[in-house]
Amino acid sequence: MRRDDASSLGLVVPPGGPAPALPQSSMGLGALLAAVADRHPARVALIDQASKPSWCGRPAIAWTYAAAREIVARLAEGLQQLRLPPRSPVGLCMAGMAEAHLAFLAIEQAGHIPCPLPVTWDEDRLLQAIEAAQILAVLTQGVLGTERPAEKLCRVAMRYFPLRFIAAFGPHVPDGVIGLDQVVLDHRGDAASLGTGPAAGLITFAFPGLSPVPAPLRAAGPPPEPEGAPLPVRREAEALTAAAAGCLVPMRVEPGERILSLLPPGDLKGLATGLTAALLAGATLECHPVFDASALSAALDQPVPTHLVAPAWMEAGFSRTTVPGRLRTLAYVHRAPCRLSARLPGRAGVVDIVAFDEVALLCGRRDAQDVGLVLAAPERAALATDRGGLIQLRRDPDGRLGFRGPACAARMLRRGITVDENPDGWMASRFRASLFAGVATGVAEIQ
Repeated sequence: MRRDDASSLGLVVPPGGPAPALPQSSMGLGALLAAVADRHPARVALIDQASKPSWCGRPAIAWTYAAAREIVARLAEGLQQLRLPPRSPVGLCMAGMAEAHLAFLAIEQAGHIPCPLPVTWDEDRLLQAIEAAQILAVLTQGVLGTERPAEKLCRVAMRYFPLRFIAAFGPHVPDGVIGLDQVVLDHRGDAASLGTGPAAGLITFAFPGLSPVPAPLRAAGPPPEPEGAPLPVRREAEALTAAAAGCLVPMRVEPGERILSLLPPGDLKGLATGLTAALLAGATLECHPVFDASALSAALDQPVPTHLVAPAWMEAGFSRTTVPGRLRTLAYVHRAPCRLSARLPGRAGVVDIVAFDEVALLCGRRDAQDVGLVLAAPERAALATDRGGLIQLRRDPDGRLGFRGPACAARMLRRGITVDENPDGWMASRFRASLFAGVATGVAEIQ
């Protein structure tokens, strides 16, 4: 992040250190969007995947920061007309397209709490999450390939009476569902006020139970979904921004560059490395929620400095292509429990990000401050001045890893009440590092 762009966001870049000092007020993502829109209104904020029309029937659009601010204001005005109580939990069940990011910002601007719900979840899991977080409204989409998310949410609403409103972007918006395309057309909103009020934070969902398949036994490919009921995790807006700042330090994203993400925006790792990171850096975000090799190749050929964020299981495939050589950064995101021993060591420009449930993201470049070294010797995290005090790591006598700092400030949410289970500031995880020759070869669950 360059000093002039950081100043426009109200951040302070210390001399000789790239990590910004985060603002003390509860500044949300809308304030970041507005700050860049004021300075660079014509800069592109969001780009849709080129193949988007084939899987959702909506056009692929590139949104400038100024246009994004206007659409967010219109959506927020429409949400305020629902007359929900202030700071109501509002679900967001959408694939990672521009409309999903704009809707997240609109929920925040309307004074409510965004609750991302992975669009791949089935009805039972959605019902569990909506009940646990006491969600009163859900924003979704009509079509996702052969799926009909809006229809699925209607069936969920029939099983949970407090869910009062469902709204969706078309096509195929069911009867009784609010059409968000019409909301954008019918409302003007106040774009000048975007981000001027305090942000209510957000809720994501963790799965505290054991993984269905031990990490070392998994075959190549995406890991299976965790088992058990989703547990809502509450974090303030500044904690999300801090988590994103911790990712930006090793990724070294500059203003005006592009983050191309293959991660869904349904949890902390997707939000922190995607929308939040892009807004904090004043960069462009392009998401590819449906993997399409030709669309990805064409996107990577665009003449713009690019930082690719991908699930860690894709590393073997990317290593056999020319993709790494075309990128400023290639960030692989691991979900604990995970193996680290199969990585290709010493790769310049490659970043590893390890997600510990919805508690913490531990990031490091392979050519400096590698996560395998930090997990083996937690004092390395404390000595890393470029992290700006965003995250601290410790290992308890039984090997359990714990985290503390602005980037991992989160609390469990039970029946609408946040529970502070860590009065000393340390968040205990359910993981330990597997060590060999002074290096962490993986992260395992504590049985």
